[in-house]
Amino acid sequence: MSAFRHEPVLVRGAEAETISHSTGAAFLLTDAGSTAGALSCHRVLLAPGADGSAPHYHARSSELFYVVAGAVQLLNDDKVVEAGRGDLVVVPPFMPHAFAAVPGSDAELLITITPGVDRFDYFRLLGRIVNGEAPYSDLLAVEDSFDSHSVHSEIWAAARSPQAA
Repeated sequence: MSAFRHEPVLVRGAEAETISHSTGAAFLLTDAGSTAGALSCHRVLLAPGADGSAPHYHARSSELFYVVAGAVQLLNDDKVVEAGRGDLVVVPPFMPHAFAAVPGSDAELLITITPGVDRFDYFRLLGRIVNGEAPYSDLLAVEDSFDSHSVHSEIWAAARSPQAA
C-alpha cells in the first residue's frame, strides 16, 4: 500500500511558497505533509556564486540534487565536485554535504529529500538568520527536529574562499 493519498499531489508554481535570502538564494517549497512523508521537494534558485547551504548532514534522509540550469559546487563528504545542467547527485544519510553556485554562474536546482521532512519553518528561520534577523544559535537549537545537523568542513571553506574563485 502506497504512503501517498489516493490522488496525485499537484503543487502549482504560482502557489508555492518562496523564501528569498539576501545572499541571492530563493527556495520554493513543497512540504512532506502533502506526500504523506514520502518525500519533500525544493526548487532552489541561486544568484551567481551564491551559497545555498552550509555543510551539514541528515541522519534520517537521503538528499537528491538535480541541476536544472547553471553550475554548482557540492561538498560530498571530503571532496568538492562541480555539477552542471542535467547532472544528478545523491547524498546518503550521515554524509556531510553543502552546495553553492559556482563563482560567476547562477544555478537552478531541484532537491528531493526522502523520506520527507517538513522544512518550511527551517527555511523561514534560515532566511531570518541570513538576513540578520535571528542569531545562528536559534538554528542549532532546532537541528534535530528538522534532521539537519551542522558540521564544519575545512575543504568546503577552502573551496568557497575568495582566493579559490
